[in-house]
Amino acid sequence: MTPLLVVNGLCAGYDTTQVLHDVTFTLTSGTITTLLGANGAGKTTTLRALCGLVTTRGSIAFAGQSLNALPTEDIVRLGIAHVPANRGTFLTLTTKENLRLGAHTRRNRREIAEDFERIYTYFPILQQRHDQTAGTLSGGEQQMLALARALLLRPRLLLLDEPSAGLAPIIVNELFNIIRSINTQEKVTILLVEQNITLGLELADHALFLETGRIILDGPTQAIRQHPTVRRAYLENNFP
Repeated sequence: MTPLLVVNGLCAGYDTTQVLHDVTFTLTSGTITTLLGANGAGKTTTLRALCGLVTTRGSIAFAGQSLNALPTEDIVRLGIAHVPANRGTFLTLTTKENLRLGAHTRRNRREIAEDFERIYTYFPILQQRHDQTAGTLSGGEQQMLALARALLLRPRLLLLDEPSAGLAPIIVNELFNIIRSINTQEKVTILLVEQNITLGLELADHALFLETGRIILDGPTQAIRQHPTVRRAYLENNFP
């Protein structure tokens, strides 16, 4: 299978604080990879590094093109969309206005209209709430809005940071079913940061385990799930 993203020797941090240390991994086209680890392990920093939002060393290549030194807006144009942990919605704008921002770099109105209709099949509640300001939406609806807006960029790679955070289990289940459908139907490659390790391993094909800014495990989710360290530290109360 074809590697879409190749990260080699990635170091990243903030000012004088280094968070990531020699991180190396690849993402295969069409797969879901979950990035797991304890709070402070460097998961969010990894996503930010891929978007050019933090200072980095090492190499990042996307579809064969180097992302090193590219500004964030150019990385987005190449086909990488990022849904941050704070969702990034504009609370005083309506649902539809937020969605239009996702397509602001595009010019083909017919394609944009088609994408709106397609996205509303995933998120019918957003069509019902299209004139409602984002700040009045529920937490789950705001998360759906953030994801839908990212899809309007027509990404090849979708970076999701803690999509389940603060949501009721029934909403999380619905959201993760949608994420799975986006992967299978749209062929969008997904890198998912998820604090709920059980959820992350259930959704993904592949897992990366970060500890203090270093990848300590890298493999298929079934292998990671059975790893003694992971079972003992994170899963012993969830799996037999």
